[in-house]
Amino acid sequence: MGLSRLAALHGVATSFSPSAGVSEPVPETTVVAVLGALGVDATTPEAVRAALAAAESAARTRLLPDTLVVWSGDPLPPALSGLPPGTELTVRLEEADEAADPARMRVPAGGPDPAEPGSAWWTEPPLGVHRLTARAPGREPQDCTLVVAPARVPQPPARTHGFLVQLYSLLSARSWGMGDLGDLADLASWSGRRLGAGFVQVNPLHAAVPGAPTDPSPYRPSSRRFPDPVHLRVESVPEYGQVADPVALDTLRRKGAELREAVLDKGALIDRDAVWSLKRQALDLVLAVPLTPGRHAAYCDFLAAQGRALEDHALWCALAEAHGPDWHGWPEELRAPRSDATARARAELLDRVDHHCRLAWLTDIQLADAQRAAREAGMPVGVVHDLAVGVHPGGADTWAQQDAFAHGMSVGAPPDAFNARGQDWGLPPWRPDVLAASGYAPYRGLLRGILAHAGALRIDHVMGLFRLWWVPEGRPPTEGTYVSHDAEAMLAVLVLEAHRAGTVVVGEDLGTVEPGVREALARRGVLGTSVLWFERDWAGDGRPLAPERWRRDCLATATTHDLPSTAARLTGDHVTLRHRLGLLTRPLDEELREDGADTAEWLALLTRLGLLPEGGALPGIEGGATEEAAVQAVHRFLLRTPARMTGIWLPDTVGDRRPQNLPGTWDQYPNWRLPIADAEGVPVTLEQLAASPRLHRLMDVLRAPHEPGEARTP
Repeated sequence: MGLSRLAALHGVATSFSPSAGVSEPVPETTVVAVLGALGVDATTPEAVRAALAAAESAARTRLLPDTLVVWSGDPLPPALSGLPPGTELTVRLEEADEAADPARMRVPAGGPDPAEPGSAWWTEPPLGVHRLTARAPGREPQDCTLVVAPARVPQPPARTHGFLVQLYSLLSARSWGMGDLGDLADLASWSGRRLGAGFVQVNPLHAAVPGAPTDPSPYRPSSRRFPDPVHLRVESVPEYGQVADPVALDTLRRKGAELREAVLDKGALIDRDAVWSLKRQALDLVLAVPLTPGRHAAYCDFLAAQGRALEDHALWCALAEAHGPDWHGWPEELRAPRSDATARARAELLDRVDHHCRLAWLTDIQLADAQRAAREAGMPVGVVHDLAVGVHPGGADTWAQQDAFAHGMSVGAPPDAFNARGQDWGLPPWRPDVLAASGYAPYRGLLRGILAHAGALRIDHVMGLFRLWWVPEGRPPTEGTYVSHDAEAMLAVLVLEAHRAGTVVVGEDLGTVEPGVREALARRGVLGTSVLWFERDWAGDGRPLAPERWRRDCLATATTHDLPSTAARLTGDHVTLRHRLGLLTRPLDEELREDGADTAEWLALLTRLGLLPEGGALPGIEGGATEEAAVQAVHRFLLRTPARMTGIWLPDTVGDRRPQNLPGTWDQYPNWRLPIADAEGVPVTLEQLAASPRLHRLMDVLRAPHEPGEARTP
């Protein structure tokens, strides 16, 4: 009982529900290990009693939590409404001058009225992150971070559509073997101006862990705070034309073209390491060109705005060049970012640190250029950036913010009906207690950086704002447990930063979702994600969900980067692919029958709704026109839903049948390394996409005037 109580006080679950109505206990060894990662000793009964007594005493005596949330215009939170009469509160505003007097308030003798959002004693501070001090009679003063947040994040237009694309897969006639930020700006400008698209959503552009080979997954980065310069369009850097050795630069550009042609004409995979090798050499030449006074002033402003976070990131990059990409293997004195040895290394590596700061600046500029191109093309949203759920354990973020991460733990997913073994993603989680004590400073900095040039933000596994499945190192995912965040604080910081940036927020809320999570997100204006094949009446007969029953506040799409393309789903190609790779757990015929029955239900619904001609698209019927008609019908269906945002997987526009990522594989399938291709698997450039008749026929469907629920003739 003592261990359970101690775990509850620290947000650690002692049981979980793998399916409705089923509860499974968490192994006691897991609870002890997770508490240990949170700095709580529970290894013996005596330690449990001491830790429990300390935690309960702190809960009784503390006036305020480490971080307190006030939603603008809402009733006061219980922590304020329950303060002792006579308590004096002082608020030092976020933007206030140090010499300015803080705002002062006093709880009345009769106590506050919790039903009154504007009680006479309480003056709501402006939106922001402030410092609040409480002084109660006979008690020690206590400080906390006060987050005053607006009620909701900014919202997209009532209806808009756009493309979903993995940027590396979008090669153009100018890219060096993989898509870059110049291609993103061009895609946004073209699709906004010619197709009426309202947004372009890309994969995470976070800085990767360097290596040979580099992990190609964009969802296990070194840092989520800073982007990766591999995405730079080198020729667009202003200093490119003043390089001292233009012949060497032109040679590198030609080699980049050879990488591009190898992918487009010879069937080679996208080779991020080869691309970066060439770009790194080219950027070394470009960065040797002195900055003009105006450019130098802009660079200095960027350094001042980014502060220590950028210095730490650039120093990690410089140290990784010398000692390898995993800081756990560095000389011991360099493993601490604030050690004397690290300070000396910073001075010795100053040129390389500045080099990596310059790369971050150049990438930031091109990110801004891409969003500006999108808005100038008439896009109401623009570029939708993607926030990965975590970072690599040996990368820059975990080195610079070691105290904020739970070491010896990994984020994953519990066993469920779809995966009895659970999942371990190899990503160390943030410590909720350290985040709260810091006023969520690492989280705020992360959001402020990624939102700077975003029209919207997609948050991968948005349920992680509420809780995450922690797996102790060396144990299987089945022996993990949930650890909760202060979801109110995580949401408030998100809403505040999105409000400041004027940014829409989309949460990826697929899979197992804790009751109340979707409702809490919707209340704050965070859109959900709805994928066609998963939208069934799970509470009823399990049949495909009628379009009018879909939720309005969501991004609706036919597929994602982790799922089969629409053409592959319709034809059953995704099942035969898994069969070829030995991934099926049942006979092929059985899997095909079940998949065909699922697809047939959807096709029957599309036909009944008049979105697909009778008998026009059935699994197994050959012919591109038939498949194309079914893909169009799927997207007509999405338009019949009330969803505010409709996402079109860009490879779907040309009939690509290959997934970009096949979960459950590592070296069996070229995850994250495929260019966009047509139905025959022939790579397609951005220029060819823009001229594709098939793409334009699909976009004609999306651009046609319609209303949700309106019957339309295909």
